[in-house]
Amino acid sequence: MANETTVVHVTHEIVGKIGGIGAVLQGFFTCNSYLESVGRSILVGPLFSTEGPVSSRLGENSEVLYSSVDGLVKTGYLEAFQKIESHYNVGIVYGRRTFIDKHTGVKSSPEVLLIDVTQADKNMVNDFKRRMYERFGIRSNMYENLWEFEQYVRLAPAAIAALKAIGAAKDPTIVISHEFMGMPTALAAMLEPTCDFKTVFYAHEVATMRRIVEGNPGHDTMFYNTMKKARENNLHIADVFGDQSHYFKHVLVDASKHCDAICAVGDYVVDELRFLAPEFDKMNIDIVYNGIPAYQITLADKLRSKEKLQRYCETLLGYKPDYIFTHVTRLVKSKGLWRDLEVLETIEQEFRTQNKTGVMFLLATEVSRRRGSDIYNMESEYNWPVAHREGMPDLSGGEAAFYTGVQHFNAKSKNIKIVFINQFGFDRPSCGRRMPEDMEFMDVRKGSDVEFGQSIYEPFGIAQLEPLTFGGICVVSSVCGCAGFVLDITGAEDVRNLVIADYTRLNGHSSPNVADLLKIDESVRTHIEHSISEKVAMLVCSRLAKNEFEAESMIKTGYALAKNMSWDTVVRIYLLPALQKVLDKSNNLADCAKV
Repeated sequence: MANETTVVHVTHEIVGKIGGIGAVLQGFFTCNSYLESVGRSILVGPLFSTEGPVSSRLGENSEVLYSSVDGLVKTGYLEAFQKIESHYNVGIVYGRRTFIDKHTGVKSSPEVLLIDVTQADKNMVNDFKRRMYERFGIRSNMYENLWEFEQYVRLAPAAIAALKAIGAAKDPTIVISHEFMGMPTALAAMLEPTCDFKTVFYAHEVATMRRIVEGNPGHDTMFYNTMKKARENNLHIADVFGDQSHYFKHVLVDASKHCDAICAVGDYVVDELRFLAPEFDKMNIDIVYNGIPAYQITLADKLRSKEKLQRYCETLLGYKPDYIFTHVTRLVKSKGLWRDLEVLETIEQEFRTQNKTGVMFLLATEVSRRRGSDIYNMESEYNWPVAHREGMPDLSGGEAAFYTGVQHFNAKSKNIKIVFINQFGFDRPSCGRRMPEDMEFMDVRKGSDVEFGQSIYEPFGIAQLEPLTFGGICVVSSVCGCAGFVLDITGAEDVRNLVIADYTRLNGHSSPNVADLLKIDESVRTHIEHSISEKVAMLVCSRLAKNEFEAESMIKTGYALAKNMSWDTVVRIYLLPALQKVLDKSNNLADCAKV
């Protein structure tokens, strides 16, 4: 791909990393393959807050060059920006944000355009909504009462105008919509008559399918079996689950069929998009997996981190565990955390026969970071994080519900205990005085023997594979996109460092009829989960390193695998060829026009 290409990333994860999209951007902007092939990168999104100092507008490691919100001008775009602000009644913040990979030293500083759309001119917005309806059939009046929809629609026309103002449309320009949030801007790019923008929908998930999987008691066990059978019968989502047009995310994702291309982060995401509507059967959809960290460590490095975790357990619970289990995640239904408890129950029974012990450090929260003073108070008052109390600053509603399961497990278990840490960060300031003073978050990754990630819906799952490069065993569900990446790299060869839990295996509950598969409910799913979790547990037990020689071997195997799943590999093998096809398509059309 020619280095003069401009790539515009439209997303909500610009100022800070919220989830998977932020991790992808961090991977791209600290990857030599990307930086050598893309001449200019621009991040575009709404300005979520006008509070705080100007230095906070673009997040950490940033430089604000223009901000109408703060009256700052350090760029030659003043006149152009002011015209846009007046025309659309918006505010503009422009500058650069620096992304750094602390391990490799690679860094870059893409441009950033944030637009304050809270007071956007109603007539201009309505005109854009009219054009979206006429060209793409999107009925904005059904969703404009939802700010999550409205703000991204308001963003679109002003964003395209701002891109033109900074000369982004002069060279070949690809506008990438990261998820539904960027789709209105991608559609506005298609409607721009004076520029030949190319558009790509980057599917980090399929929002319609996530909603169905999470909302149905049969979860992934029901959904993926139903989808497979429906596809065999040439049926699509509306045929099986009814009309989805009431859901605004569905409408915007469905509009991605108008893009020049689609990138999907996993094999199941491709299947889900094909299931969305007949038009997607003919779409150019390229798999672009997410990358994972690939850092080489020694056995001594791993043992040092593990010793810190063992010491922390000994301080909290009074014993030094043989094995460390971890799960670092968001506390949401899609992560399937109850499956961890089921697997651990069987492992614990096996540990009793082997006279082995373990601890599970489960790092998950559904609220923002708690203050250090609150952590210290809870620690001294009632032994947090071993014990918890309902209500802030400790357990939120969802955390309290999950902690009930943790308490039930710990009450029965003898050889494994779960420590539920409902806090961001993993160091002494974040987690209290009883944590080793030299503990840092990477110790969780390096020192873990097993990382769980048995999600019911997981388009990729970077976090599940982060301990891989350090020799950890990664337990993922078969619907995780990362499992497909591993199988693609290894040629489906069995790898000791990876355990794939297939909770879609029906074990006698299969049926040739879609209607029967739709009836898979919680009772059927629970029965299947119990059976599969026992098999997963025994597989984990058989693969745990029994000595330092095996631990060192797993470090070597894990790193070799992770190295082939790095961001450099992802960009070079998957992303750049996909973007090149979009550019080639543009050239072919131009050649046809000449004829």
